[in-house]
Amino acid sequence: MSVSWRVEGCHPEGALATEGSAFAFPTTHNGLRTTNNVPSLLTAASTILAKELRTEFRTRELLTTTVVFSLMVVVLFSFTFDPTAAESRRIGGGLLWIAFLFAGSLMLHPSFTREQSNETLAALRLAPIEPFAILLGKLLANFLFLFLAELLLLPVFAVLYDVPLLPLTTRLLPLLLVLVLGTLGLVTAGTVFAAISAHARMRELLLPVLLLVVLTPVLISAALATTSLLADPPELPRTAVVLLVAFDVIFLTATWLFGEYLFEE
Repeated sequence: MSVSWRVEGCHPEGALATEGSAFAFPTTHNGLRTTNNVPSLLTAASTILAKELRTEFRTRELLTTTVVFSLMVVVLFSFTFDPTAAESRRIGGGLLWIAFLFAGSLMLHPSFTREQSNETLAALRLAPIEPFAILLGKLLANFLFLFLAELLLLPVFAVLYDVPLLPLTTRLLPLLLVLVLGTLGLVTAGTVFAAISAHARMRELLLPVLLLVVLTPVLISAALATTSLLADPPELPRTAVVLLVAFDVIFLTATWLFGEYLFEE
């Protein structure tokens, strides 16, 4: 007995007819409703990720807004402080991660709020998938969007603040490692709190406040590591990397264990 799953659509027989839904209920075959072959965690998460990517590349709302906003922050700081090369090496890491935090707050907020217009979030909760799969798909999409924005911002930052990104092995690759770890922590906490604040009355204000408090260890560690890598000679502090890895592992584990409670109204 086969089971078919529909993505972003509705089926005349038994599917959940909600526009933009990532999943639909199993269809019927030979007059019998089937419930076997529930999608695995990775299958469900990849389906939600594909939906998020299609939506973003069709509308280009989040990525364009995030890149433009990040560029405005970096350019504004550059013209306001007009730092020398030595000053840029000392304060550049903090300024860069402030821009990433503002951009992340702007990008993460619509992760779940835009699913409420057509009751898509309710459809996802009713789908026979693990709640963590919804969070994982959203988390991966947010990570890709924010990391792409950071890659576009990094060379502009290097030019405006007169900081080198080379050599490759001792500066650029460790800097990309710090970006990956810091961005993962930012989007993990941000996706969780975006799900929590989606039903709050003052969600536009609640998400940035929660992120600023929870992400303090990530921001400090990432800023210190970035500043050390921009110095001459560059150096990657192991303590900062360990703190970033620990934060990512703890938050990902907590999201996996308690993800099902985040969607309870």
